[in-house]
Amino acid sequence: MELRIGIADNPQPITVTLPDGTDRTAVKASVEAALGGEAAVLWLTDDKGREIGVASSRLTHVEMGPPGSNPIGFG
Repeated sequence: MELRIGIADNPQPITVTLPDGTDRTAVKASVEAALGGEAAVLWLTDDKGREIGVASSRLTHVEMGPPGSNPIGFG
């Protein structure tokens, strides 16, 4: 699953590819907690095992790709 995360004062969103089988409901709950101010940092683990943290106060939006969407190539 692919996430595009908008960050304040940054013109380009960052893209994070989550592992296959990631629980969409759990990701949505984490995003909602971060956007709602309940969590100081949105932590995600990408498909390579790297942990990415984004300060909740800097989040502007999060786009979730459809389940099982891992684009291949340049498109």
